[in-house]
Amino acid sequence: MSGTQRHTEPLDVHLIALREGPAGPEVLLSRRAGDVYAAGCWHLVSGHLDGPWEDMVAALVREAREEAGVVIDRADVRAAVTVHHRSPAGGARIGMFFEVRRWNGTPQVMEPHVCDAMDWFPLDALPEPIVAYCRAGLDAYRAGARMAVHFQEPGDPIAHHPACDRLVLVSGPGDRGAVPAEAVRTFAEQAVGRITSWTDVSWVRVESRVWRAGGAEGSEWYVKIHQNDRFHRREVAALRGHAVSLGAAAPRLVAADAGLRAVVLTAVGGRSLHGVTYPPEQQRRIFRRIGQLAAALHHSAPPRVAAASAPPQGKLERHLNGARPHLGPGDEEFIRAITGQAAHLPALEAVPTHGDFQPRNLRWDEAADTLYVIDFERSEEAPTVRDFVRLSDAWHGRADLWQAVRDGYGRSFTPEEEAQLTILCVLDAVSGLSYGAAHGDPELVERSRRTLARLRAGHTLANPLKGPAS
Repeated sequence: MSGTQRHTEPLDVHLIALREGPAGPEVLLSRRAGDVYAAGCWHLVSGHLDGPWEDMVAALVREAREEAGVVIDRADVRAAVTVHHRSPAGGARIGMFFEVRRWNGTPQVMEPHVCDAMDWFPLDALPEPIVAYCRAGLDAYRAGARMAVHFQEPGDPIAHHPACDRLVLVSGPGDRGAVPAEAVRTFAEQAVGRITSWTDVSWVRVESRVWRAGGAEGSEWYVKIHQNDRFHRREVAALRGHAVSLGAAAPRLVAADAGLRAVVLTAVGGRSLHGVTYPPEQQRRIFRRIGQLAAALHHSAPPRVAAASAPPQGKLERHLNGARPHLGPGDEEFIRAITGQAAHLPALEAVPTHGDFQPRNLRWDEAADTLYVIDFERSEEAPTVRDFVRLSDAWHGRADLWQAVRDGYGRSFTPEEEAQLTILCVLDAVSGLSYGAAHGDPELVERSRRTLARLRAGHTLANPLKGPAS
């Protein structure tokens, strides 16, 4: 023991009562009044243990009944977050925050001498003034952390103020990146200021990690850690270079750290096109915009002559070895015949490409009638058709969508480009089968099988320049 005084902090309990509101989760808050600490500030229903005979869950149930008039079953109490707090006056305590979503009764003010109001507020739009300690617990809860430290300094206000936000989140070994590592958090806050909430929004299929970071003033950014140096270099180069041609349709790079393989990006709106359907007319408008974005990207730098288009044989064999158990009769012969034709095609011009142009990296904001593109970590110079490989499944069977893409793009593909698109689609299907099988991704396996079946039905080996079936 290095100190001279043993800590004897009191323990208090806080009720995070949640209900679903019109715009998302809402939390119950009460406003302190009278001759009490933090009068006039909003706070969670909370209190102290009555004595050594009362456990913390029993105390929460009792405080909810006494302060809000609701009856909670112990079985409905869920641990949310623990906060080690120190007030501006120097007193420390341990706060146990609990989530409850079910109770009996209607919350109401039960102790009017210490509370003059009680209401529901959106969890992402908390009222002011609110006790800083309470706000710290709710911010840690929203960030997905299980533990946090909130040591205020002498002179800090009792009410939350963005300039005096002392919250420090503590990661746990079982938390799948609920918050980034401390070095990444520090890097992000040096770039954009105090971050009060972290939400892991990583795509489940990839190893790169992405968090939505909320600022003290309501601002929002994305913080991303790339899975390798190559992806980091590619995304940074793209966002500093040709992605600028997309304007507001792409995120802006705020900061980058090669050592951490981390970037901070501005947030874009909308929702991913992955798994979402819209009315036909709106679909055509979206796909026309997809073509326009691709054209803007491809025309952002002068084209250059590409290298030979034949795929590396070793890479093809590796993918085939992994995909073979999932191939149907005749699939391998078709794959080898189509990819073998690449050696007889002329080299195509190379332009800046996104490299992973597919529905999950496209976000549609219906209210703003705007399409955004994200995730440039596979960006490189390649033939224009590379950016249509993973979109071709989306327009299959819809000639109107395929036409909308071409209308937006401003031209049709040449026979050589259509042949190259077929080859790239075959290679992508084989690699998708191999990767999906190895990583337990049944949707990717099925999509790759569907692509092969579609290509086999729409192409003949005798005519390598036949375009993709719509």
